[in-house]
Amino acid sequence: MRDNSGVVNYGGTTQISQSAIGHGARVMLSADRGKGQEQARRADVGVITVKGNEATAVHRVLGLHRAPSGGLPFWEGEVDARGDVIRVAAIRALAQGQRSTVMAFDHLRRHYNPAVVVLTGIAGAIDPELPIGDVVVTTQVVYYDLRKETPDGRRHRGEEKEAPAAVSHAVNSYFTDHGEPAHLVSTGDDGAVHDYRVHTGPIGSGDAVIADAESEIIRYLKAFNDKILAVDMEAGGLMQAFHEQDGPDAVNGWAVIRGISDDASRRKDDAEQGLAAYRAAMVLRSLLPYLAVDGR
Repeated sequence: MRDNSGVVNYGGTTQISQSAIGHGARVMLSADRGKGQEQARRADVGVITVKGNEATAVHRVLGLHRAPSGGLPFWEGEVDARGDVIRVAAIRALAQGQRSTVMAFDHLRRHYNPAVVVLTGIAGAIDPELPIGDVVVTTQVVYYDLRKETPDGRRHRGEEKEAPAAVSHAVNSYFTDHGEPAHLVSTGDDGAVHDYRVHTGPIGSGDAVIADAESEIIRYLKAFNDKILAVDMEAGGLMQAFHEQDGPDAVNGWAVIRGISDDASRRKDDAEQGLAAYRAAMVLRSLLPYLAVDGR
């Protein structure tokens, strides 16, 4: 059955292509940008990637081109999302970790003034039922690196933050339309068929590369919230940058999209990073209409 969004539903399975992206119910985000401020916003959605394969996937899937300025390496473009033209600006953070993500967020905010910033790329699963190649969309992050070192051992002081309610409503609308978990079947530009699921739930974030399924960090995260699905190294920086921003060009919200490339165990390697990054970029594209912005 095809609805007026260009999405085809087959018994709970949603089939998408790069030219047919779900429209569905949307939460429209708007902001007061200051009376004296000229229309400085040049993007509706800002995207942060970290690794090269993450950036390449986003550029390819969204059809972005390098920005003409000779300064920071932005990529930009307009994405036709079945009736909505959504302006996207993307930047690759200088390095892995929370600190570079904070700076990437600030660069997007100052130069493009997007309403929403989406961190897109790969992560390691800590939920044993989350397979490699699936994708997680989250508006809830637990930062685990705050801690106290004592003679009796390490005491974590986890910090949890959620995206603003408007973005959470937008993500909920996506899963209402596509199912939870969403089942997506799409054909890549190389002709390969991608069949995978998209989940929603919290993730953990810190500066450690975790390659041990029995890691003390994973045990802590599971005790903190047994629904945490995956871990990354940048989402904590995104949520903190959003939390501490101010001024008339403040971003309205954030979200994180993570393709699962490994299971954060000793088997961790780079073999599936390209696949996970590409699927995360495809989910980003299918989510864009839900993050559309009023008042242009």
